Amino acid sequence: MKRIGKWVFVILCALICISAVYVSDYSHNTNTTALQSTKDVKIIETDFGYFFDGPSTDHALIFYPGGKVEDLAYSRLLKEIASNGMDCFLVHMPCNLAVLNPNKAQDVLNEYSYDSWYIGGHSLGGSMAARFASKHSKAFDGLLLLAAYSTSDLSDTDLNVLTIYGSKDQVMDRKRWKKYQSNLPNNSLVYVIEGGNHSGFGTYGKQDGDGKRTISHAKQMEQTSKLVKEKLIVQ
Repeated sequence: MKRIGKWVFVILCALICISAVYVSDYSHNTNTTALQSTKDVKIIETDFGYFFDGPSTDHALIFYPGGKVEDLAYSRLLKEIASNGMDCFLVHMPCNLAVLNPNKAQDVLNEYSYDSWYIGGHSLGGSMAARFASKHSKAFDGLLLLAAYSTSDLSDTDLNVLTIYGSKDQVMDRKRWKKYQSNLPNNSLVYVIEGGNHSGFGTYGKQDGDGKRTISHAKQMEQTSKLVKEKLIVQ
């Protein structure tokens, strides 16, 4: 029995070490001006992450970062969206993994009030945002999926769903993406950004296995922001 106990202890220690190495290996933000407010968007640090306070007083987006990506890597994108008519809330996830706290959006909903709420995210963050939306569909007008798909069934909801991904994306599993399209409402929209890739929605460098972008970060984010304004916001 002592020998069994010893091996259990060794295995547990090994698992802890492996987990520590896994969560410490993540993609860092490369945008040195990430948290600088502009004349159009004021950035406020909060208990749950960051608030991008733009000119809108009616529409707001709660955003989940991609798996093992520093949340600040999405500051440039959310600044763009906020300046274009939708305030944004970037939520910090434990160990940079939205799967560890998919209900984090509730913290934002409890503290702020808007006429129209939206939720979304990038990659794994998008899938976890969809999971939260499936359980609280009445709280939201829409869902934004950036290089992401929903494994939760949203087909019977009234959500306005917008999916955007880059034509050079070689990270998102296209077979799984197609498989789970039936989980979305029939009126869901899909747009492909020509020349964009998986990591182009954030500023964290090129992701392993991703295709090479043929457009700039700025262009991919500008197109994303424009689509959000024109196709996601319920007028």
